[in-house]
Amino acid sequence: MAVIEPTEQAYDQAGLVSDTKRSPHQLPSGRHGLLRSFVAANQRERILSAVACASAELGYAEMSVEAIIAMAGVSRRTFYEHFKNKEDAFLAAYDDAVRLQARNIRRAYLKETTVRERLRAGIAAYMEFMAGEPELARMCIVEVLAAGPRAIARRQDAMRMFAEIIEDNIHELIPGCRRARLASQTIVGGIHEVVLSRILANRIDELPALADDLLLTFLMLDIGAGDLNATY
Repeated sequence: MAVIEPTEQAYDQAGLVSDTKRSPHQLPSGRHGLLRSFVAANQRERILSAVACASAELGYAEMSVEAIIAMAGVSRRTFYEHFKNKEDAFLAAYDDAVRLQARNIRRAYLKETTVRERLRAGIAAYMEFMAGEPELARMCIVEVLAAGPRAIARRQDAMRMFAEIIEDNIHELIPGCRRARLASQTIVGGIHEVVLSRILANRIDELPALADDLLLTFLMLDIGAGDLNATY
């Protein structure tokens, strides 16, 4: 397989830096013999991580390509090889974060058997993810609102996806429920507002402890005929 044998000019193209402030995630300078695909993947990962850091620290409006490349440790040329502009990079970082959230939630709730246990596991996984990744949380909950129409559309898609996960569980709980979609949207919107309020108040560490209370609150919603608590 072909390996890259970078020249000094190629170092800049690859976004490899040689100063003493290299971060652990940055690749070594010099003739490292790494596959070009590996280098490109590492660059992209570093840029997306820097987008989350920069948007959380500076806010989307003040975030610049210069700030992103400084945090990522890549060259301007490398940035533009991967992304058109800061909006393009932000949308990619947002999509990656949502995929990671969804994977964690599905992994958690698929381990459980009853509807109540699955709902609790999903809520807990989401809250733990947000508390454990405060920069991603701010990017996905706060800064996405300032990133323009395309970002708002991605946000709506993400909330719709999470609502569909909950809606499937409601239909299992109450077959033929006519309010399942509205109830699932209410639950997702409620969780979103709880997370937003904690982020803005710098109390994001409180989120995991709220999982049980949120579950009990949502189980009180009148989403179908009969007593929900008596169903599960």
